[in-house]
Amino acid sequence: MNNGAIIETRDLHKAYRVGEVVVPALRGVDLSVKTGEFVSIVGPSGSGKSTLFHVIGGLTPPTSGEVRVAGQNLTTLSDAGRTRLRRGMVGFVFQKFNLLPNLTARDNIAVARFIAGNTRGEDAGFEEVLKMLGIAGRLDHKPNALSGGEQQRVAIARAIVNHPAILLADEPTGNLDTGNSQGVLELLRDLNKRLGQTVLMITHNPDAAAYGHRTVHMRDGRILEHP
Repeated sequence: MNNGAIIETRDLHKAYRVGEVVVPALRGVDLSVKTGEFVSIVGPSGSGKSTLFHVIGGLTPPTSGEVRVAGQNLTTLSDAGRTRLRRGMVGFVFQKFNLLPNLTARDNIAVARFIAGNTRGEDAGFEEVLKMLGIAGRLDHKPNALSGGEQQRVAIARAIVNHPAILLADEPTGNLDTGNSQGVLELLRDLNKRLGQTVLMITHNPDAAAYGHRTVHMRDGRILEHP
């Protein structure tokens, strides 16, 4: 496993136990994403795409198989090791914006910097992110004073402010209207192009998937098409 890939899985399985019943979510997934790629994973509800997202992000361990992120085998790392990897290498964007309601946009972004151990305050990199996202004028507003599109841009700013090598996005336009969805997708494509970030996006929408370099299709816990 390597070949210039920043994300790799091999024969990945994940099953959940519901009472006495074992429910398989991933059934032998092999996936390779090269550094700097924008890959979209498409599938209906229950296809396993969100489970794959959580396993690759180190948020949940697989039942069996192997997953490597930036050369590190997540299946052999401790909980603390996976946490360090996430903080240093991975940014997350979710369908629900998950902003802290009592904090301003500026402070929501600052929390991510603090968690990553960045105590330098706002620097040129911070200003670059704000300019790129178009939210510099909204920093002193709390989430309830922001539109859905603005909230998602703040969430993206929080995800990328520490310059992670990988951006994982799970249905990032699921709560947005058509206009805001297009803006967020164009932004993800721009981040991939300008900053060289590897983007792995989970979506059920083929139109959204088309913003990536290639699309991987999933159904019933398996990859159906892997160009």
